[in-house]
Amino acid sequence: MLQFRLERFATRVDQVLLVTDEQGRVRALDFGDYEERMLRLLRLHYGAGTVALVERQAPEHAKSAARRALEAYFAGDLAALDELVVETGGTAFQRQVWAELRKIPVGHTLHYGQLAERIGRPTAARAVGLANGQNPVGIVVPCHRVIGSNASLTGYAGGLARKHWLLQHEGVSNLRPLQRAASARPTA
Repeated sequence: MLQFRLERFATRVDQVLLVTDEQGRVRALDFGDYEERMLRLLRLHYGAGTVALVERQAPEHAKSAARRALEAYFAGDLAALDELVVETGGTAFQRQVWAELRKIPVGHTLHYGQLAERIGRPTAARAVGLANGQNPVGIVVPCHRVIGSNASLTGYAGGLARKHWLLQHEGVSNLRPLQRAASARPTA
């Protein structure tokens, strides 16, 4: 059985759930209201009944390095996540897509077709989109930097309002206006 640590903490956007292993590698990251999705992805990637999450109730001075990096990112240090080590399950294709996502610089975006071309599979834009949607490590593996070919915001598991906030936080200025849907969460 794999044992991972779970930290819950508030950010400028919402509560974040951070899952790390004993070596400090990030295994999952999601928003508090998407905990069930995160747990489903952990089961999918590692197998049902193979992961135990232990809540980390550390004092302020004993935060994990990953949590400190995320807090720095939300405070404006946009390069703070660059050195975090990520370890995921998933298929070889998914891991290839996720590795390529980490190469998208802060302040830049790609569309699915461009991402497919970058991994040498120019006709796999749809498969790239599906892999993007199964990313268990949001923000650190920046799936929010993938937008529609017309600069529109496309799906984001954490919600389009959060995606819009993250991209604005990173200085992306070529976005089409966010269309408010009844289910959209307010931005922070």
